[in-house]
Amino acid sequence: MCGIFAYVGPKTTIRVALEGLRKVEYRGYDSAGIAYINEGKLATKKAVGKLANLEKVLGEDASPCIIAHTRWATHGKVTETNAHPILDQTDSIAVVHNGIVENFEQLRHELEREGVTFRTETDTEVIANLIAKFYTDDLLRAVQEVMPLLTGSSAFVAIHKNHPDECVAAKIGSPIVVGVGEGEMILASDPNAIIHHTRDVIYLSDGEVVRIKPHSVELFDASRTPISKKVEQLAHSAEEFSKGNFEHYTLKEIHDQPQAIRNAMLSRFLEEYGTAIFEDLQIKPANLLAVKRIVIVAAGTSFHAGLIAGYMLEEIARIPTDVEISSEFRYRNPIVADGTLVLAISQSGETADTIAAVRELKAKGATVIGICNVHGSTLSREADGTLFLRAGPEIGVCSTKAFTTQLTVLALFTLMMARLRHISKTEGQEFLTALKAIPGQVEQILSQSDAIQQLAETYAQFNDFFFIGRRYMFPTCLEGALKLKEIAYINANGYAAGEMKHGPIALLNERCPTLALCTDMLTYDKVVSNVMEARARHSPILGIAFEGDTRLKKIATHLIEIPKTRDELAPITTAVVCQLFAYFCAKKRGADIDQPKNLAKSVTVE
Repeated sequence: MCGIFAYVGPKTTIRVALEGLRKVEYRGYDSAGIAYINEGKLATKKAVGKLANLEKVLGEDASPCIIAHTRWATHGKVTETNAHPILDQTDSIAVVHNGIVENFEQLRHELEREGVTFRTETDTEVIANLIAKFYTDDLLRAVQEVMPLLTGSSAFVAIHKNHPDECVAAKIGSPIVVGVGEGEMILASDPNAIIHHTRDVIYLSDGEVVRIKPHSVELFDASRTPISKKVEQLAHSAEEFSKGNFEHYTLKEIHDQPQAIRNAMLSRFLEEYGTAIFEDLQIKPANLLAVKRIVIVAAGTSFHAGLIAGYMLEEIARIPTDVEISSEFRYRNPIVADGTLVLAISQSGETADTIAAVRELKAKGATVIGICNVHGSTLSREADGTLFLRAGPEIGVCSTKAFTTQLTVLALFTLMMARLRHISKTEGQEFLTALKAIPGQVEQILSQSDAIQQLAETYAQFNDFFFIGRRYMFPTCLEGALKLKEIAYINANGYAAGEMKHGPIALLNERCPTLALCTDMLTYDKVVSNVMEARARHSPILGIAFEGDTRLKKIATHLIEIPKTRDELAPITTAVVCQLFAYFCAKKRGADIDQPKNLAKSVTVE
C-alpha cells in the first residue's frame, strides 16, 4: 500500500520523481506529493486524486535529491494537508512513509507536551518531528535514534534541507529497495519504480537503515553497525511492465495467463515418473515425506487459492490440511505439532498479515514454504523454501494471472506430495496430462471474449449477484465474486450452493442474478438442483459448464461452455471466465479497472 520513490543524482529530478510514482501507482492511492530542496529550503507539491492532478502543480525546478509518494489513507482524511511528504514543525525535514506507526498517539502526546505543534492527522508526522527532535547535523544518526521508538510495520525515507545530496531510509516490516545506478541512487517501495534506471538492487531487512548519495550507499543494521549486502539483479525487464496494445493492464494480464501457466510448469515435472519436481525448493524429500499436517495461510485471492489447494492436498495427497485467513490466524496462538508444514501464499510476498503469521509459525517450529511471485520479497527471504509463480509483473490491482499460477504451482506441489506417499505413476501421469492441457484450454476460453463481453454488458445493469457452486467450485465462487466487487463495484456474494437454502435464497429475485459454476462433476447433480431453486425465485441464471452440457442449457438464462478438465483443475479455467465477465462488467459501468477505488495492490498494513 502506498508508493515510495526517492532519487539522488544528476537527472531533472522533478520529472524523474513523477515517472517513478507512475510505476507504483498501481498499488492504490488517493493522493500524491513530492518534496525537494530548492535554494536551501524544502519545497513540497501535493494533490488529491490521480497523478495527473499532481503534474498540474509541478514546475520545472531541479534538485539534487527528491522524495515522492502516493498515499493510501490510513490515518486522516484524504486531503492535501494529509498527503505526503509530511514536514516537521520547522519545515526542515520531509518524510514519506508506508505502513502504520501503531504507537503514534502516545508519541504524539509526548511531543505535544514538549511543545511540538502538529498540522496533520497522520501518524507520519510523528516520524518527522521525532527526527527533528534528535537531529544534530546528522540526519542518519537522527533516523537511527527514532527507529527503536516506533512500533508497527513501516518503511520511510527522510530528507533534510541542510543535506541536499542525501536521503536516509529505514525499514520496519514494510518493503524498501535500493536501486544502485551509475552516479545515481534510488529508493522505492517496489522494484517496478527502479528497473527503468537500473537492474542492480539491494533489499533492506527489518531494522536496517540506509543513506544514499549519488555515488554511495551506506547500510547499517539495527545496532547501527555498518554492514555490506549483496547487490542482486532484478529478474524482469522494463518491457514486461508495459500493457502493450491492451486497453488495461488487467485485460493484458488475463490474456497473459496461457503463457504464465506454462512458465509456472516449466521444468517442474517428470512425465516419465508421473510426478512434479521443484529443484529450487531447498527442502529435502525426506522432510516432505515426514509431513503430518499442512497449514495454509493467505489473504484475499491467495486465500481462495489456498482453499482450493486444501481440497487437493486432502483428496489427492491424503494430508490433513487447514486453510486459514492470515489476519485471523496470527491472533489464535496456534498449536504447531511436529510434522507441520506451512504454505504461505502471497503474490507480492509483502502481505503484512501473512508475514506476521509466518513469523509466529516459524517461532513455534514449523517449516514454511512461501508461494510467491516476487524475488527478494520479505516472504521469499524469510521462508525456509519458496516456490515462485513465474507469472511476471502483475500491475492490475485485482489478481488474475497470479491466481491461476498459484493454482498451477499448488497442483504440482500436491502431485509431488501424493507421489511421495501413495498414488501410482499412472495416476500421476493422468494428472499431468490434464494439467498440461490447461494453457490451451485457457486460450480457447479467451477466444470467447466477444461472447462473454456481450453477456457481461447484459448483466452489468444488475447491482447484486450470487455465485454458487460446490466443492472445488465453492472457493472459485468466492474468487469470482471478489473480482466483480473489486473492479465493477458490484455487490457479489460467493456461496456454497447447498447453503443458499439456509438463508440467502431469501434475497433472490428478478434483479439478483445467479452465476452457477457447474464444472465440478462430482457435485454437478446437486448444483443443478440448487440452480432450479434459484430459477424458481425468478433469478436470472448465468451458467458456466463444460462443453456439451445439454441439461444446464435447458435451465439457464444464458450459458458459457468451456473445455472439460478434471475437477481439481476446473477452478483455473472457470476463474478465467469469471475474470473476463468482471472485466467487461466493469468496463460497461465505466469503472477504473486497473486502479479500483479504495484498494491497494500490495497490502502492507495490518
